[in-house]
Amino acid sequence: MIDFANIQKYRENNRIEAKRSLGGLPKSLWETYSAFANTLGGILLLGVEEHKDKSLHLVNLPDPEALVQEFFSMLSNPKKVNVNILSEQDVSIEEIDGNRIIVIDIPRAQRYSRPVYVDGDPFTGTYRRSGEGDYRCTREEVLAMMRDAAVQTQDMAVLNDSSLADLDYDTVHRYRMRMKERRPGQAWETLDDTAFLYQLGAAGKSTDDLLHPTAAGLLMFGRETAIIRQYPHYMLDYQEQSGDAGQLEEHITSSSADWSGNLYDFYFRVYEKLTQAIPDTTDQASIRSALCEALANCLIHADYQGSRGIVILKKNDAVVFSNPGTFRIDVREAKNGGISDPRNAALLRMFSLIGAGHGTGRGMPHIYDAWEQRGWDDPVVQELFAPDRTTLTLTFGEARTYKTMKTAMTHKEAIVDYLTDHVTGSNADFRRISGLSAARVIMILKELLQEEIIVAEGNRRNRVYKLKS
Repeated sequence: MIDFANIQKYRENNRIEAKRSLGGLPKSLWETYSAFANTLGGILLLGVEEHKDKSLHLVNLPDPEALVQEFFSMLSNPKKVNVNILSEQDVSIEEIDGNRIIVIDIPRAQRYSRPVYVDGDPFTGTYRRSGEGDYRCTREEVLAMMRDAAVQTQDMAVLNDSSLADLDYDTVHRYRMRMKERRPGQAWETLDDTAFLYQLGAAGKSTDDLLHPTAAGLLMFGRETAIIRQYPHYMLDYQEQSGDAGQLEEHITSSSADWSGNLYDFYFRVYEKLTQAIPDTTDQASIRSALCEALANCLIHADYQGSRGIVILKKNDAVVFSNPGTFRIDVREAKNGGISDPRNAALLRMFSLIGAGHGTGRGMPHIYDAWEQRGWDDPVVQELFAPDRTTLTLTFGEARTYKTMKTAMTHKEAIVDYLTDHVTGSNADFRRISGLSAARVIMILKELLQEEIIVAEGNRRNRVYKLKS
């Protein structure tokens, strides 16, 4: 029986799949390839079977090299799968207790490569991963991935069946006043409202040569009744709870009919409430800025054609931001910063012009830095599927212990220390010193390679690693 240390972590996230693979490649392999690529990535083990008690058992592969060759041959066949997102480094043959298995590390596909589908039809061959395993995506899920794959972001579209009369001009004037305060002397100050909206990207010309709101303009400045006509699932909801029972103390919703219901007015109504949640600390400014960033991100990166709308929940010890749509880049890349791929680039620009949101890939690192400097628990980002949804939880609380902060780095540091002493090391060496599974070691090594801390030498079977010079 395989005793993969820390395997439970991958099972909890449903990011590992074991298959026997005795008579060639199993047919279900390609569904899992699609599912991992369209969700959060994962590890596929060929030559391993999972018993009913969840234990993993080795099934020795007689000719794993032939299976790897067959796998890459089929992977390059567009009739089998529409895109190959793997390199040779993502597939390895590992020997454990005298048995040889194949480990395939499938990353999450870039948003412009999704949907990843099999057998030539995206609407019948696109899969995702859930707690129950692989499932075939609905037409709505496939269309959402296709929207995200487009070069032009969703909010740049000119809405031919909407008019500038659908906008709330009191909101437009509030925006212009705030922009004037933020950017005095800006060239657009002297423009009339229509010309200003055109320059801002809130209005654009259509095939009739007339100005109509863009999707971003309608969302930012429109009246809720007009927004609903374009986005039937549109909803903005802020809830403020108190006490252990979660008694509702404050409720702001776009459908209340006593305010415009658009993004601009919602942002400032909610921001005022959130800043009152900040504990009395010496670094209130950085916490306030992080909350501003989290709120702006929630509105900017939402998929407004998705379901369930935007929900922001303020509790005694936390604020939870939830919006339709998943991350367009890997969550780790978003945390590290430097990469910006907004779902709604025009909205990002509109918010940034009034100082709401960092943009250019600096938002998430700013939030993490503020919480780390305060010593609070790390922000928690969760991506959900069917329906697609992203949740960010910011908890106010006691500072973390040194042990908690240190744990995440321990295994990486052990590998670096080993390479410092031994110059080179193999996957087997790292498994021995860490007690981790082959699959987990591969993922750590991949991270170290991406961070350019180590380099790999040799082919798959004889590969070793050493510190980068």
